[in-house]
Amino acid sequence: MRNGLTWLFGLALGLILAGCAAAPAISPGAQTGDVAAAVRIVPEYRLGPADKVRINVFGEEALTGEFTVGNSGKVSLPLIGEVQAEGLTIAELQESIAEALRQGYINEPRVNAEVLNYRPFYILGEVNTPGEYPYTANLTVLNAVATAGGFTYRADTRRVYIRRADSGGEQVYPLTTNTQVAPGDTIRIGERFF
Repeated sequence: MRNGLTWLFGLALGLILAGCAAAPAISPGAQTGDVAAAVRIVPEYRLGPADKVRINVFGEEALTGEFTVGNSGKVSLPLIGEVQAEGLTIAELQESIAEALRQGYINEPRVNAEVLNYRPFYILGEVNTPGEYPYTANLTVLNAVATAGGFTYRADTRRVYIRRADSGGEQVYPLTTNTQVAPGDTIRIGERFF
């Protein structure tokens, strides 16, 4: 009897594992009627207009300070002038500034940069106070909803629609504690249907 139960348990486990392996994955870009099975992965942050950065050139106090990325996508720095920042990661901006400083200004510049203020995010739909809010690091959709005063009684608490600042359309994601928000995102909480 014991061998029979062990065999039956092994067969059941094998079927479950085979079913999981054969299940099709739903992409994060699924149609708005489908809820994506995957957790949203926010790519490495890229700078854009209205971001505020602190740039520190070691040993050069006159070149150190806080700068805002302008509408042109550039930051205006002392000595070297405007440097393209839009679309760059912080590491790429550091290298770009260091390269500009090497062009006859400083032999071996050591540049450090950090984002002080990110672009705001926007939340619409079935929240109590929709609008624009400042972004904070590691922001999730549930944190964003809490910032906007919570869900209304009509809110669909199973899915969320997110439009990235650099894309044209919304994508639907499951509304979980892990669903991430990126700076500049527009979040829409839909209405549930009974």
